[in-house]
Amino acid sequence: MKNSLRRRFWVETILAAITGIMFLITLVWHDWIEIVFNVDPDHGSGSLELLIIGILLVVTIVFLVLANFEWRRARTQVAIS
Repeated sequence: MKNSLRRRFWVETILAAITGIMFLITLVWHDWIEIVFNVDPDHGSGSLELLIIGILLVVTIVFLVLANFEWRRARTQVAIS
């Protein structure tokens, strides 16, 4: 089955992992943006971090769903063969 997985599956899986890790980092360490970029765009309110957490969560879920579709497609293709 590994041979029937397209490159798209691997790209989606890697992107899901990256965005998932960034989600967890932002969830645990809220002020990484201020430290890394030396700016405070929300003036300490935390609203930017909450927005980033929400966006990263949605993007991670989307990539996981897309990778799941690719996995199922490959599994069905193997079963047919």
